[in-house]
Amino acid sequence: MGMPPPATPGQRFVARLVDTLILGFIWTVALASTGALKYAYDHPGEQDMGKVTLSLVITMAVYFVYEGVMLARSGQTLGKKALRIRVAMLSDGDVPGRQGWLRAVVYVLPGMLIPLLVGTLFWLLNVLWCTWDQPLRQCLHDKAAKTVVVAA
Repeated sequence: MGMPPPATPGQRFVARLVDTLILGFIWTVALASTGALKYAYDHPGEQDMGKVTLSLVITMAVYFVYEGVMLARSGQTLGKKALRIRVAMLSDGDVPGRQGWLRAVVYVLPGMLIPLLVGTLFWLLNVLWCTWDQPLRQCLHDKAAKTVVVAA
């Protein structure tokens, strides 16, 4: 039967955009639950960095679980489901299983370094990698987990 064709960078971008909306929701809930949002409203122009940092840790932990569970079980996050693409093992096209968790670690963990700009730069390089990687269009998190994103 063979491996389905790789997803296009456009499909991957829109799928990640959907998942980023979910990430934004998690971030907002975390900011509200730690009191960081209220602090920012009560003190315009200021931030409680302890609460913001805690919010970041909560956000990345919840997002890691979301990404890991979804990829390990079906190879699809909600964004990938919407775009009809999925993550597959490079070796045989199967659902990633445990490798979905490795892929999630490489994607999500650098987010903890966003305040240092290192995380932002890694995320940018990571997601752009598929635009020049040929023929499989793998991002760095795909390479680490030995996965590829294909048509579902």
